[in-house]
Amino acid sequence: MFTGLIQRIGTVARVEPVTAGVRLTVDVPFPSLVLGESIATNGVCLTVVRDTGHGFVAEAAAETLARTTVGGFKTGRRVHLERALAAHDRLGGHIVSGHVDGIGTLHSVQRVGDALAMRFEVPAALAPFLAPKGSITVDGTSLTINAARSTWFEVMLVPFTQTETALAELRVGDGVNLEVDILAKYVARLLGRPSVDGAPAENPSGLTLDFLRNHGYLGSER
Repeated sequence: MFTGLIQRIGTVARVEPVTAGVRLTVDVPFPSLVLGESIATNGVCLTVVRDTGHGFVAEAAAETLARTTVGGFKTGRRVHLERALAAHDRLGGHIVSGHVDGIGTLHSVQRVGDALAMRFEVPAALAPFLAPKGSITVDGTSLTINAARSTWFEVMLVPFTQTETALAELRVGDGVNLEVDILAKYVARLLGRPSVDGAPAENPSGLTLDFLRNHGYLGSER
């Protein structure tokens, strides 16, 4: 479990092909790394298999390569890193699982004073899970959605976020890892809506909007 608050920016030092995946070596000044711990790397939950003394080694399997941007990592790339949330930590961002739902594409960047308005195109299956003032994870970074439409959403990077992450380095056309709010995914399943991977709608709970309305959880339509 993560929060989407980036703790370090590491550098990909090596990318090696392995059976059905890749092995990544990331240089980063994290103290006291523990073998088997989880580190969100550009929003992808990876397991530390070796402590190099100045970073860590992790492996990404075929499923990860198919669903994220990890397969395109090159030596020298800067990546966002966050260690797993400890029970006593503050939840300063939002609940993030490190399980990427899809790849978005940077569509445009516009400077608004000291901030950057960044618009990302999203896969159609993810669009229903996005809402203005809701949360979205972009390359592991917890951000607030300013606007959302059927094919895109927009976020605003304040100067602090520009400095403390690598998001301001993105160029139009670059791909990013997206994870929608986990609560939205559970609500969608309970209501029988299609999932983030486009799977057909299911409603194992039998819960419907009519049920919620009839029991006082929603206001009556006028």
